Amino acid sequence: MAQPLEEFLIYVYPSRCVGCKSCEIACAVEHSLSKSIYTSIFEEPRPKPRTSVVVTDGIYVPMRCMHCDPAPCVKSCPTGSMHKTDEGFVISDPSKCIGCRTCLLACPFGHPSYSRVGKVIKCDHCVDRFRAGLPPACVEACPTGALRFGRAEDLLMEEKRRRALELITGMGGVIYEKASSGFPSLIGR
Repeated sequence: MAQPLEEFLIYVYPSRCVGCKSCEIACAVEHSLSKSIYTSIFEEPRPKPRTSVVVTDGIYVPMRCMHCDPAPCVKSCPTGSMHKTDEGFVISDPSKCIGCRTCLLACPFGHPSYSRVGKVIKCDHCVDRFRAGLPPACVEACPTGALRFGRAEDLLMEEKRRRALELITGMGGVIYEKASSGFPSLIGR
């Protein structure tokens, strides 16, 4: 598999997370058979979210797969079930998974989990939604904007701007954005 042309990621703002777990519910529903919040709760086995909200020192943090490159879970998988898609997302193919759990041991973030049917499940960045031009279900469901999805370059530039704006405006300064039309544009005062 060749390197993806663009890297996409889910950017997490822990300061915006209120612990509502909408992301967990949306994830479970998206990975259910019915894709319906009303009927998925009656499915057996009950759909399990591939993301989780953990509380650390009173701060809620949405945790999901980091889609590492290189991914230790991919390297450790003896069957090739754990693999990278052309988009660069790490996913698990349940038809190849033998339930050995080596990927669980290899993941430095403790992300993959073991399902009731003896297979490993993990965040797949909602790759089918991505291919349809939609954001991951967890991002779409987040009411506070704690989760953002997009091109890594764009999200990191947005975060740099936000932090610079926070820093400079606190000191009474002005920030100018890179000039794309010949003149810099004001983004903060």
